[in-house]
Amino acid sequence: MLLSYDLLALAAAACWALGSVLAVGPARHLGSLAFNRWRLAIVASALWLFTVLAGGWQSLTPGLIGAMALSGLIGIFIGDTALFAAMNRLGPRRTGVLFASHAVLTPLLGFVLFAETLGGQALLGAVLTVAGVMTAVFLGRRAEETHEWEADRGDVRLGVALALLAALCQAGGTLVAKPAMASGVDPVAAAAVRISTGFLLHALLLLAGVRAAQAHHPLTATVLRQTATNGLIAVGLGMTLVLVALEHGNAGMVAILSSVSPVLVLPLLWWRLGRPPAAGAWLGALLTVLGTALILAR
Repeated sequence: MLLSYDLLALAAAACWALGSVLAVGPARHLGSLAFNRWRLAIVASALWLFTVLAGGWQSLTPGLIGAMALSGLIGIFIGDTALFAAMNRLGPRRTGVLFASHAVLTPLLGFVLFAETLGGQALLGAVLTVAGVMTAVFLGRRAEETHEWEADRGDVRLGVALALLAALCQAGGTLVAKPAMASGVDPVAAAAVRISTGFLLHALLLLAGVRAAQAHHPLTATVLRQTATNGLIAVGLGMTLVLVALEHGNAGMVAILSSVSPVLVLPLLWWRLGRPPAAGAWLGALLTVLGTALILAR
């Protein structure tokens, strides 16, 4: 039986895939902290406007607000900042394979915290999907690749550590949000709380005079447009889809299906770089498709 939250998780992966490609330019122009602050401000404003007009704010309670704020602290403020800091150092491809480890961490933590389990077919599909994602991204670079997105910038070891931290925070933020979403809170209102928490913490860093929070270069109209587009697609739509999926779905399964975004990035990189991915990327994509098909048909 095809479950609706499966499709929502896959749709979120598509949003994140497009968002990761759109993020490279503005994130490197502004710096990871300033980029995240601007996009969160834009998305939070849009979500609160929708929440007020649609009346979704009425579903919020102090307990739910606290849970979503904690999820925002872990998953957005710490996790997304670490992710873009890693991307600035390693580029989107290598950051993607490290970040995909959250698809392993989430089911493990889900089993420990919520006793969530996977059936035999779903487990096989999950293994194939995660293996495919990592294979596609890890082996997706051609030997002669010289594009700036593949260049190292700064300490590579720090970049690896930041990408793994982002994966852990993604898993933690998802699991913190799961009980709140299962209570029936409006997903757009929940996303607004989560994103607003991340923005407020970023704003506090700037007000505190933290040098890293300052933009590396002045904000231009083009960069603002790119940042807004990235935020509305990846954070606004993508995150809301994941939260809706968590209302009804297994947290680990949602994480696994939404983790296929690095594979979905491959055709976008093909279009952007003007050349197809390496053979290893196609192998990984095939494994991901097989794994996803097993999950959807469970």
